[in-house]
Amino acid sequence: MSSKALFASAFGTLMLAGCVNLAPDYQPGALPVPADLPVSQAETETVQPLLWDDVVTSPALKQVIGMALEENRDLRVTAANVRAARANLRVSRSALWPALGASATIQDGGTFDEGSSGAARFADSTYAQIGVSAWELDFFGRIRNLNDAALQTYLATEEGQRAAKISLAGTVAETWMQLAADYELLKLANRTAESQTESLDLTRELFAAGTASELDVRRASASVAQAQAQAAEFEAAVRRDKNALQLLVGAPVPAGLLEQASLFPAPVELNLPVGQSSLVLLDRPDVRAAEARLRASNANIGAARAAYFPSISLSGGVGVASGSLDDLFNGNGTSGWTFAPAIDLPIFDFDRRRGNLDAAKAEADAALAAYQGTIQQAFREVADAAAISDTIDRRLSALAQLTEDTQVTFELSGERFRSGLDGYLTVLDAQREYYNAQQQWILASLDNNLNSIALYKALGTWSEE
Repeated sequence: MSSKALFASAFGTLMLAGCVNLAPDYQPGALPVPADLPVSQAETETVQPLLWDDVVTSPALKQVIGMALEENRDLRVTAANVRAARANLRVSRSALWPALGASATIQDGGTFDEGSSGAARFADSTYAQIGVSAWELDFFGRIRNLNDAALQTYLATEEGQRAAKISLAGTVAETWMQLAADYELLKLANRTAESQTESLDLTRELFAAGTASELDVRRASASVAQAQAQAAEFEAAVRRDKNALQLLVGAPVPAGLLEQASLFPAPVELNLPVGQSSLVLLDRPDVRAAEARLRASNANIGAARAAYFPSISLSGGVGVASGSLDDLFNGNGTSGWTFAPAIDLPIFDFDRRRGNLDAAKAEADAALAAYQGTIQQAFREVADAAAISDTIDRRLSALAQLTEDTQVTFELSGERFRSGLDGYLTVLDAQREYYNAQQQWILASLDNNLNSIALYKALGTWSEE
């Protein structure tokens, strides 16, 4: 057979190689959640994507988040994993094409003549070749499925990186708002301690005048100690919040920047637009990453099935041989070529291929369950955020009224105590209720801010622009 006929035969076989794919049809199934999100204020089914730079309104917080996106070490690990997946994809794709290589050998040798002369005979040989080594023709799609699995794995890492950035931006904002709330609670505790210290001084004066008892003095002193203890507790919480932000950022934060954390005004948009359809969950990066892993496992089934069929590979080369190194390059060598198709037909392997196929199917089942579970978790996150959004205004309104009522009660009880109409216990109870009402107002305001970040983390997207 001529070399042209051999080339035509090989080319025809190569064309047939793209006709068979043993991977199962991709079937993600129906959404395992209700068709509509549990939101009551959605005006349209689709809304503009939520980006962190639009959700966050505080310039100081934006600066801290920007630093974290540049310096955070966990995010750098994620970026390195993306680069590794991209490199593995290049390695996988290389199997689709023949690998060319060059080789050369130089051999010196001879024989000893055992005749009367006792002379030795020497011989030289050289050989140089450029050839293709074991290029597998992907007749049953094994290499293409492995290549598709590598591509989907790479896409999953890219989506995972986007999800990590959304999570990091949200976590920095959450920690920032916790710091702001602890600042408010610390200021409240310090104000309360100062107010109760004044009450203690007054009680001591009344005790000296004989109009208050030692029990009143002890109660006033205990309330001061309690307020001072809480102030120390919140001061420690502020320091822990700063440490947490430093770790999230991954670099020293400029002096004075963290001191700008405040709940009032709100550092984020409190009324975020939310679409109605649950299909919006499919655009979440973590859901897209889970779907990519599901597609990769689907392709791995095709590769495992292909192992049951013969693999066909080609090798060959073109080279020059000569008896000396000089003749190899001066045109006196002998040229030649080789062409060697090979077939590998599996017969019996003690169930190795069956085990690999069963494992691939099980991994696909796990990937499907993980994909659907990710969607369900996303739905719950939106539902939880919607539950707070629907009730937070009523909660804040009630707490505002509670704060006003307890403040007036505290002021009136103080006047009655100074007039001798009531004991100090009434003042102490009123002051405690007023303090608790202010704490609840601060914590409700914190929840309102955190809920906006929860919605962003649940429905936010990432843009590299």
